[in-house]
Amino acid sequence: MTTDALLKVENLRVSFRINKKDSVETVKGISFEIPYNSTVALVGESGSGKSVSSLAIMGLLPADTSSIAPDSQILFEGKSLLKMSMEQRRQLCGKDISMIFQEPMSSLNPVFTVGFQIAEVLRLHMGMNAKQARARSLALLEEVGIPDPASKIDAYPSQMSGGQQQRVMIAMAIACEPKLLIADEPTTALDVTIQKQIIDLIEALRIKHKMSVLFITHDLALVGEIADQVIVMRHGEIREAGAVRQIFEQPKDSYTQALLHCRPSLDSRPWRLPVIDDFMQQQATGLEQKQRARGLQGDEKTVLEVNNLGKSFYTRVGLFGKKEFRAVENVSFKLARGKTLGVVGESGSGKTTVGLTLMRLHQATSGQAIFEGKDILSMSNKDFLPYKRRIQIIFQNPYASLNPRFTVGQILMEPMQIHGIGSNDGERAKLAYALLDKVNLPAAAFKRYPHEFSGGQRQRIAIARCLTMQPEVLICDESVSALDVSVQAQVLNLLQDLQEEFGLSYIFISHDLAVVKYIADQVMVMNQGKVVELANSDELYRNPQHAYTKTLLKAIPRGLQH
Repeated sequence: MTTDALLKVENLRVSFRINKKDSVETVKGISFEIPYNSTVALVGESGSGKSVSSLAIMGLLPADTSSIAPDSQILFEGKSLLKMSMEQRRQLCGKDISMIFQEPMSSLNPVFTVGFQIAEVLRLHMGMNAKQARARSLALLEEVGIPDPASKIDAYPSQMSGGQQQRVMIAMAIACEPKLLIADEPTTALDVTIQKQIIDLIEALRIKHKMSVLFITHDLALVGEIADQVIVMRHGEIREAGAVRQIFEQPKDSYTQALLHCRPSLDSRPWRLPVIDDFMQQQATGLEQKQRARGLQGDEKTVLEVNNLGKSFYTRVGLFGKKEFRAVENVSFKLARGKTLGVVGESGSGKTTVGLTLMRLHQATSGQAIFEGKDILSMSNKDFLPYKRRIQIIFQNPYASLNPRFTVGQILMEPMQIHGIGSNDGERAKLAYALLDKVNLPAAAFKRYPHEFSGGQRQRIAIARCLTMQPEVLICDESVSALDVSVQAQVLNLLQDLQEEFGLSYIFISHDLAVVKYIADQVMVMNQGKVVELANSDELYRNPQHAYTKTLLKAIPRGLQH
């Protein structure tokens, strides 16, 4: 290691106690350094140890359940962070080292204004009085690009969008002009355009304030746009480290190669997406040769036709007045049998509301949804019941959509019991076991509970639950957004296999345009509740017509640019 690094981590080992006798080592002797005035990216999937490493640097690991090995060292400007007292560490972290967390809504205090929260940092670390702190807070909000900072300074976090909340977190982090900024997945939950803005903002601030950045992410495409050096982690170990160009153009480790190839590319559409195991077993070469064709010819049968769909929400104004918000306005499309319609747009564009309204989880304000010649939106609940099983939805968050008190077997059998599928519980159990096999889960999963599974496995359970109904239309609402790239590839491959086997039609709702291009035959772009463009997938990405579509496509992370 060189001697002129801002931060040095040497042989870092972190363990967590799981009971009185046993502990598990999550970070296994890693060493790396962050030079002055540079960006180092720490890349890996969930459970790789990247966030634990950053929390160890900040001194934020839970003292009662975690321990750092005695021979581990974290040196900041030559001083050992692990040998400092709590008071010394507190003075340093927040002033010279600061952190942006992944989820701004849970990091910002909901009962204080954003101005108060930024000013608190300045009063604690810089010794400013209330007037000075407010003036500096206003300047910081302006610097991070918050519109109308004079009024937003007195706003509460709940009154701001996700992108604005993340900008407030960045303003708090740079308030004391730190030497090292740690950004832990700062763009994961954001739309592609907001993500691009945040990446550009962090880079501009790094240059302006001459600070170093430790950028933690699971998305290698993002890394190519911001990092100088890349460290790839898996299972608590560093698999590969080097300059960003070397990692992208000549990756040596099979795991790094897998991360680069698992994510759908805008330039090709392999028949199956390679997954981590393919690369670890050196089997990925044949997978990418055969390409999958997508698109509609015009003679396909229509399974669902939506005409002028509208959905408004109302808020009370005064005693008797009400204000209308049009979440969806005059949306029309046809879904072809056995094909996939991708629905893209930013948060608030109305794409999820379309899916929920078609499922009658929201009551439509206007329009029709024609299924087998009948309008399913105007039916009574009794008349709709036979159709309910034929149109199913996979929700974004499998953690929230599965009943934690039910075993997987009960989760799969309950809808079959309600809709009279199978003559008895024995037959239903047999069907459930067959579906578990279909979504690549072991038979032992039948008797286990949702909390015993990873996020990707839970999403497979949610897919299996939908398949119990033998549906014809499946609405996938951001169903791979929360997953790591390799798990995302597995779920996308599974959805394609099921479509081929059962002739399913998908409405695939997502803000990830690379994923939509890979899986969709036709893409519908929504903005502020309206459809702004609808075209075959390849045509829309090759030749977008609407300015908003062009903006979305321009913001897609493309990795290292030559």
